This record gives sequence, C-alpha cells and structure tokens, in this order.
Amino acid sequence: MFKRFRRLRLNAHLRDLVQETRLAKEDFIYPLFIKSGKNYKKEIASMPGVFQMSIDEILKECDTLKKLGLYSIILFGIPEVKDSIGSDALCEHGIIASSIKAIKEAHPDMFVATDLCFCEYTDHGHCGILDMKHETVNNDATLKILGQQALIHAKAGADMIAPSGMMDGTISVLRKALDDAGFINLPIMAYSTKFASAYYGPFRDVAESSPSFGDRRSYQMNPANRREAINESIEDEKEGADILMIKPALAYMDIIRDVKEHTSLPLAVYNVSGEYAMLKAAQKADLIDYDRVMMETLLGFKRAGADIIITYHAKEAAALL
Repeated sequence: MFKRFRRLRLNAHLRDLVQETRLAKEDFIYPLFIKSGKNYKKEIASMPGVFQMSIDEILKECDTLKKLGLYSIILFGIPEVKDSIGSDALCEHGIIASSIKAIKEAHPDMFVATDLCFCEYTDHGHCGILDMKHETVNNDATLKILGQQALIHAKAGADMIAPSGMMDGTISVLRKALDDAGFINLPIMAYSTKFASAYYGPFRDVAESSPSFGDRRSYQMNPANRREAINESIEDEKEGADILMIKPALAYMDIIRDVKEHTSLPLAVYNVSGEYAMLKAAQKADLIDYDRVMMETLLGFKRAGADIIITYHAKEAAALL
C-alpha cells in the first residue's frame, strides 16, 4: 500500500523538519491607537484587549511589546479636535507627530510605521477633502495635503509611512514629496489593495472614524473585483511603493496569492478589526480553541503569500511563539 505522505507525518520532529510555512515574531506589526491626554487607557468593547491610549501609556505599551520580542508598530491618531480638512494631521505638534517623537526618544529601537490618512482627523470621517458636489473625496486636493502629512511624519522620525486613503496617484506624489525633502530612504508601504469592506466596523469604534454620511465605496475597492486588485497593486509598484498591502486578509486569501504572483515586492496583509473581533467573540462563547484558531489563521496568511502581518493578535501570538 502506498504510504509516502503519512511517513512524513508520524514523527513530531520530522513534521517540523518538513514544515513549509512558519510564523515568527518578526512577521508582525502591532497597531496602536493614540489619544490626547495623560494616564488615559480605554479598552474598546468591540475589540477586547485593544485600547485607546495617551502617549505616556503608549510608551509603557512599547516596553510590554519589546519584552514579547515585538519591535514593529503602526500608529493611528485620535486628535482632540477634528475639522473639515484634518488640521491636526497637518501640524508638527499634532497627535501623531508628537507620538513619533516621544516613542523614538524613549524607544529608539522600535520600528515606527504611521498610517497616512485623514479619516481619523476629519469631522466628516472621510479620507480627505470633500467634493460636496459629488459627495465623495476630492482626489487631487487630498493628494496635496497627503504630501504635507507625509513630510510631518518623516520630520518627526517615522521609519515608514503607510498611506491608506486609496487616492489615485498617492504613491507617486508621496515619493516625490519625500525625495524632494531629502527623505529618499524612507519606505512607503502602500495600502495598494484596500477593499470597501464590512470587516472594518470595530476599527471605526477605536479610531472614532465612522463617516458622517455615505460610505467609502467611491474610493475604496469593490470586494468583487479580483483583476482590479491586481492592477492596483501593480500600479503602486510602478509609482514607487516599497511594500504592497492587502486589506482585509481573511476573506481575500485569493487576492494575497494573486498579488504575490505578480510582484517581487514584500507583501503585507492587514488582519483587520472585524476578523479579530469574530475570533474574540467565539473565544468568549467557548466555541473554539482560540489559540489554535488564531495561529492557524495567521499561518494561513503566510501560506497565501504574506511576508508581513499587521494584526491585533500580535501580542498573543508572540507569547505562543
């Protein structure tokens, strides 16, 4: 009887030797949400274990992350005051600029990526300057302020910027702005394939960024479109992106593999809030072996082609690894 496959499964050490895909702590980027104030730490009901934190609490969180072997973070800001153009994001003393400086001073060994968008900073919750005639975001007007925002992050000491607003031409505009200002070595991680997904719901609780009207389907991608997703990623590579990203991850494994086969750039995935919240709800209801399901999910992202995983599970996964 033919038994070639099972011969490699019967011994635990041999299973380890022939394992094709592995997770490592170095694969993870952990999202952090920073709010104005001091001694502030508020858990988000829809995302157990995820907090809004003031800068002083963020510095303590960085200590915790490093003890777990996690050195890469991505920052999201929640300003005290929001307006129509997201002015806090355009201020060198704004919440993110101040946070970058504080983190790099206290933890120079942390790798600090920053989300580059305006939805958290605008009073309308959309990702840039509004075109009220068409009830959407004005693409070119938003590109101008995205360039300003990128320079503020760069001057504050960011190690990488990650533009998430899905404006056409973002990468080329940011690359030129950064290069012209002397930041030629600052990498861009493009949210190159970001879908208009229902999986983002809990994120809007923690980032306080729900749109005040409509939705984001006029600039984020249609979840039904595979070829467009590939083309968007290819275009961002042509414009100068250093890393591409697929967001969300769990329902888009096919897109992860498709993009991986069309580029040699490193590929990130964002294991988003809704995906995290579902596992947490199942854990609370005692429906699953939470640790095993979590690790299997993360392993699935790697197997599909991800090199980098942005995930709220990073601390739990690191503890298991």
